[in-house]
Amino acid sequence: MNRRGPGLIGAAARTAVIAGTASAVTGRVQQHQQTRFAEQEAAQQPMPPAPQPAPAAAPGGDMIGQLERLAALKQQGVLTEAEFEAQKARLLAG
Repeated sequence: MNRRGPGLIGAAARTAVIAGTASAVTGRVQQHQQTRFAEQEAAQQPMPPAPQPAPAAAPGGDMIGQLERLAALKQQGVLTEAEFEAQKARLLAG
C-alpha cells in the first residue's frame, strides 16, 4: 500500500473544493456589482419629458389660423397637395 496516496489525494481534493468555492463566490460578487452599477446608472439617467397633449382647437378663429398655416406650408412645398387636403379635412371634421 502507498501511504502517501490518501494524504495527497485528500489535500488535492480539499484544494479543488476551496478553489471552486472561491471561484463561485467571486462570480456572484462580480454579478452583484454589475447589477448594482447598472441600477445606479439607470437611476442617474434623466427621465424623458412626458408628451404634452395637443391643445384642443378653439372654434372659429383658431381653425382659420390653422388652415392658413397649412396653406402656407403647402405653398412653401413642405406639404403635398394630398397631405394638405388630408389635414384640411381633419381640421374641418374635428
